[in-house]
Amino acid sequence: MAKTHNMPEHLYRLRHSLAHVMAQAVLEYFPDAKPTIGPPIEHGFYYDFAVSRPFTPEDLAKIEARMREIVQQHVDFVRREVTEAEARELFKDNPFKLELIDGLVQGADEYGERDESASGRTVISVYTQDTFTDLCRGPHVSNTREINPHAFKLTQSSAAYWRGNEKNPVLQRIYGIAFETPAELEQHLHMLEEAKRRDHRKLGLELEIFTFDEEVGPGLPLWLPNGGVLIEQLEALAKRMEDEAGYLRVRTPHVTKEALFLRSGHLPYYAESMFPPMTLEDGERYYLKPMNCPFHHKIYAAKPRSYRDLPLRLAEYGTCYRFEQSGELFGLMRVRSMQMNDAHIYCTEEQFEQEFLGVVQLYLRYFKIFGIEQYNMRLSLHSKEGLGKKYVDNEALWLKTEEMVRRAMRNANVPFYEAENEAAFYGPKIDVQIFSAIGREFTLATNQVDFAVPARFNLTYVDRDGLEKTPLCLHRAPLGTHERMIGFLIEHFAGAFPVWLAPVQAVLIPIADRHVDYCRRVERQLRAEGLRVRLDDGPDRMQNKIRKAQVMKIPYMLVVGDKELQSEAVSVRLRSGEDLKAMPIGAFLARVKQLVADYALALW
Repeated sequence: MAKTHNMPEHLYRLRHSLAHVMAQAVLEYFPDAKPTIGPPIEHGFYYDFAVSRPFTPEDLAKIEARMREIVQQHVDFVRREVTEAEARELFKDNPFKLELIDGLVQGADEYGERDESASGRTVISVYTQDTFTDLCRGPHVSNTREINPHAFKLTQSSAAYWRGNEKNPVLQRIYGIAFETPAELEQHLHMLEEAKRRDHRKLGLELEIFTFDEEVGPGLPLWLPNGGVLIEQLEALAKRMEDEAGYLRVRTPHVTKEALFLRSGHLPYYAESMFPPMTLEDGERYYLKPMNCPFHHKIYAAKPRSYRDLPLRLAEYGTCYRFEQSGELFGLMRVRSMQMNDAHIYCTEEQFEQEFLGVVQLYLRYFKIFGIEQYNMRLSLHSKEGLGKKYVDNEALWLKTEEMVRRAMRNANVPFYEAENEAAFYGPKIDVQIFSAIGREFTLATNQVDFAVPARFNLTYVDRDGLEKTPLCLHRAPLGTHERMIGFLIEHFAGAFPVWLAPVQAVLIPIADRHVDYCRRVERQLRAEGLRVRLDDGPDRMQNKIRKAQVMKIPYMLVVGDKELQSEAVSVRLRSGEDLKAMPIGAFLARVKQLVADYALALW
């Protein structure tokens, strides 16, 4: 069985088929293993097994070699529909498959979720290739001759909970990658090696940006001084751009009564992603806030509003808390405490398109600043089957607002694609995916339309005719959370940040002790002009100091000797190793200040 992914159909079939071939090979070496599910995923596939011990690298090498043999035998994939009774007999010794059959009969998919695509009739199918038969809906290649035996590779194994639930049994998962040609595989393997080098968790420690501590708690990052600078620079950038766009800054508390989230509709549907409530002595239940929007609605409602007040753009760098499952925590990319570049725009229907596109233009400006050349914008729609369960039950408003977003994007010639059943519960949204310098994909943020919640909070404005109307609300966070954004930027720049963002922009390196006093004077001068500079007056030799600065990816090394001291200059070296030679302090300062003002990606 496989969950649909946004990939070409031929790659989907190829990767799905390799998951089955891998399961066959595993069973040949581990006859007592119980196969569970094995879907295609981005770049490859995986399969989960209940097995007596973890797989070793040696196991993976043997399994991969056997997979190549099976593929080169040119075996057919044969589909067959079976009855429920036949399926139960086929898989009577595998409790995981029997659980899947129970779900299929009840209209669920392999993940235990309601299958909206299922018709009234339960269809149970199996696929057989060579000696292996699996419960599966497909699709697959017709024959393994469609698979290049040199264009796939098993990459790793790890523990995984059955169906992703930590209350379920622990399984062993084997991951593989697969492409159409060996050249594509080689290119991807190179990207994986580069990704390891750029891993934000590794670089975050080496560059002294952030850390985690068990006594503080999982998913709760501690920002070191260098990380504090990154956050402050991102905030300053966002505040500058939002001030120019007419946003008003607000602040809200970190904790609130349960009633607020009941009114907003987040409870009980969002409760699993919230920290448990605190019950105080008066019996009231309080929650740490997982989002800012209900608070902003209360700020809107704090005074009567007229059409003259709209659009009203309320922005906040609010800290939010979400109880992500421990198995899903991942460095800065998935945390439990996060600072959100959040804002809510209240507007009339007539103002909607201009405001919505204003947010999209903010995204595009950020992409230019950060050198993000590849991105996808996805229009996430509702599904009719989910009305009243997953989505607000108002089909007419869904269709109307989805068309409003679609029209706005087309009018602005902004490329996008559509995805059904991915909307927020209160309205359609644009989800933004960005790609780093090496092609790794990251989810950045969303631009959401809310046609439902303002009415729950009785938000109104008086229009030109004196009539009360309910405003639309746009939820937007172009930089997402600082945690995820900084994690992305660490990997995107490999820790070598542009000068405006670099935690330390320059380091002064005296050649001898007699040059230290001059360096201190230069340090004070540069600091007074706003540069983040430090003096390395330690006992190391000059070349060692230069090497240390390069390891920390500091943009500029300012070397000072007798000539520089006599001429009021500094000798400038870039972290790349390029030597710009000596130049007056004023010339260096003017150039760097211009690069910072321009948010330049280049160092000179």
